[in-house]
Amino acid sequence: MALTLYVDTARWRAHHKHVQDQFPGLVPVCKGNGYGFGHERLAEEATRLGSDVLAVGTTYEAARIKDFFGGDLLVLTPYRRGEEPVPLPDRVIRSVSSVDGVYGLVGARVVIEVMSSMKRHGISEQDLPQLHAAIENVRLEGFAIHLPLDRTDGSDAVEEVIGWMDRLRAARLPLHTMFVSHLKAEDLGRLQQQFPQTRFRARIGTRLWLGDHDATEYRGSVLDVTRVAKGDRFGYRQQKAASDGFLVVVAGGTSHGVGLEAPKALHGVMPRAKGVARAGLATVNRNLSPFVWGGKQRWFAEPPHMQVSILFVPSDAPEPKVGDELVAHLRHTTTQFDRLLDR
Repeated sequence: MALTLYVDTARWRAHHKHVQDQFPGLVPVCKGNGYGFGHERLAEEATRLGSDVLAVGTTYEAARIKDFFGGDLLVLTPYRRGEEPVPLPDRVIRSVSSVDGVYGLVGARVVIEVMSSMKRHGISEQDLPQLHAAIENVRLEGFAIHLPLDRTDGSDAVEEVIGWMDRLRAARLPLHTMFVSHLKAEDLGRLQQQFPQTRFRARIGTRLWLGDHDATEYRGSVLDVTRVAKGDRFGYRQQKAASDGFLVVVAGGTSHGVGLEAPKALHGVMPRAKGVARAGLATVNRNLSPFVWGGKQRWFAEPPHMQVSILFVPSDAPEPKVGDELVAHLRHTTTQFDRLLDR
């Protein structure tokens, strides 16, 4: 009895191949919880794709994944002086986003991040004159630019990359490799055509691993079903049942990420109205669960527990049975499954 991630493996891998064909030389990204699949599984899939580099989020992730992936590991979090040293093999490449950081990585393999319109990490145009001396003592693997997902000002992602390519070229810095993020395949093609001497490498995580929603599915097993009548009290807080129905105990609780949500960027009137409605219902202890039964998402009977959730299924819906599985709409990057089964 578990929260299970089912993977239609053939379909999932066909999607990987499709993305790889669109982005030649792509660098798969495996960070956080491994996009819901885990580091070990994604390292296996990256190896299957023939990838020579796998990008990870932190040095700690690199330390965990190094035994599962034989190629180079690119750490995306920029190096900072004074960070805790983590023993890593020479095949690890560090990202760096400051001139001082480059000086702090003598002898290391580095990728230098430039400041994009994300305004998160990166060297500025004013830093470029100082880079010549700084890169003499490192093994420069290339430059990188991390681009925003949305461009509400109508600007062009390709033009932003071209702008940086021109600045780097004017500063006479090496342009043999440029790592890019969040570009479309046609954007990459435009860049490659304009700069044929540079190898553009797309770092891709979400689009690669989660781009085909129908290839994966979470399901929680029903552990118990108790019939209740309207007014019956139940649960830790001894609430009253609002109507006749069933209390359904299903695998999947807060330790799995059930009931936990990351903040979302809402666009448009309808999504915002739904958000307001959900917040209003939550104030009267009405919270919609991610579990689906009888074709509908069902309400939590009470807040999810650590490893299980208790749902209320009204009596006009089919009665769940112990052992049934309920589809759960869960966010991969915040979910921890009990088991993964390939179909």
